[in-house]
Amino acid sequence: MNEMLSWLGIALAVGLTGIGSVLGTTICGNASVGALKKNADALGQYLGLSALPSSQGLYGFIAYYMMSSKLNELIAAGTLSNVAAWSFLACGVALGAVGFYSAYRQAQVCANGIQSIASGNNVLVGTMVMAAFPEFYAILALLATILTTLGL
Repeated sequence: MNEMLSWLGIALAVGLTGIGSVLGTTICGNASVGALKKNADALGQYLGLSALPSSQGLYGFIAYYMMSSKLNELIAAGTLSNVAAWSFLACGVALGAVGFYSAYRQAQVCANGIQSIASGNNVLVGTMVMAAFPEFYAILALLATILTTLGL
């Protein structure tokens, strides 16, 4: 049962952050396609902003590596406790939910920036700064996951 709870947490971390990144990059990609009709010369800027929500999926992969390594170590030693299993699950749910939501909200910021750039406004840097704010919470969730995992 403890292994199952632990692996469920890991799967949720990877799955939810990945889905959030897919959703986020799709939102930005759709905004970019529309923006290309107005200003095709800014494609590089659109691509840069469209890629930002993909980082949350990478955080899920980092968590997978950290958590699965620690879980395999605990299983091999025969020391996987109930507390550790529930910690894996809690970390996975927390990182997955925060990563999913931050990618979605970051994509909305980026999509607005893409639309504004297409209209001729010079907002690339400002948009990237504003997009970093929701990203920050995904980074904090990843750090909490790493610190919790290292403490098990």
